[in-house]
Amino acid sequence: MKTKIIIFMAFVLTMFINQINAQNEIATFSIVAADPHTGECGVAVASRFFAVGSVVPWAKAGVGAVATQSFANTSFGWLGLEYMEKGMSPEEAGKKLITEDDAPKGRQFGIVSADGKSYTYTGEDCISWAGGRNGINYAVQGNILAGEDVVIAMEKAFLETKGTLADRLYAALAAGDSKGGDSRGKQSTALLVVKEGGGYGGYNDRAIDVRVDDHPEPFKELGRILNIGQMHYYWNQGWTLFSNNKPKEAISHMDRAVNYAPNYPELIYDFAVIKLAAGDDKGAIQSLKKAVELNPKLKTQAKVDKDLEVLKDNDEYKKIVN
Repeated sequence: MKTKIIIFMAFVLTMFINQINAQNEIATFSIVAADPHTGECGVAVASRFFAVGSVVPWAKAGVGAVATQSFANTSFGWLGLEYMEKGMSPEEAGKKLITEDDAPKGRQFGIVSADGKSYTYTGEDCISWAGGRNGINYAVQGNILAGEDVVIAMEKAFLETKGTLADRLYAALAAGDSKGGDSRGKQSTALLVVKEGGGYGGYNDRAIDVRVDDHPEPFKELGRILNIGQMHYYWNQGWTLFSNNKPKEAISHMDRAVNYAPNYPELIYDFAVIKLAAGDDKGAIQSLKKAVELNPKLKTQAKVDKDLEVLKDNDEYKKIVN
């Protein structure tokens, strides 16, 4: 009888410890990926964990991307990038991280280099289901998942989806969710894309950086925010070119931005400025009129905007701003 009680108590204790471990572990599914043709690298991640985007994703333009999760060692992010920048392959960098770590059996991470090499690692103490898959330009991985179908679906979606790298990362994440994702539920998501000069004003490489830290439907919310994020990405590229006296080259980027958000007044306003600088006075007036109709408060800016000064004697312009 005593033996049965001891066995039962040991079982209960084991279950309790496993539960505590599961609560402390960043149960996550993620994808790291690169597009050598565009020079973009990125990470998409989801978890039943608050603000997963503050822990898991790391990326550097021209170098690669890292997702560090499970009992996450966040130094794997910047160290992995540093090792690759020094010339190591993702596999070499990953094995070095494991060798140097004090608890490698509990770690999980994925690494991709800017030229498309990849590596994924799952320690034997990661909580089931845990594992990953990788190939040219990507690595997917997850722990405490509903099953292996999660990473299989992520891989398939990434390989078969057309569009931007951000589109493909989001498709992979959504596919993982459709197969059950994190077995504990949903809470947060994040998506990061880097490209040299892709950040605001061309001063950094953070082209797209969107997060949902705590939401009952984080995938839907991430999709909504990502649409705006992609619009801002192309808007920023267009405005950066305009700022560098290349307005004609900016037009195609602004066209792409408008495709994402055709009724975003501030975007339409800046497109008017760029069209004017590119010599398209008629197009500039049309865009300015639409922008002010969408947001009448832009009249105040238009009246004093030096970028629109050449229109001060234009009758259509006067009608719009008065």
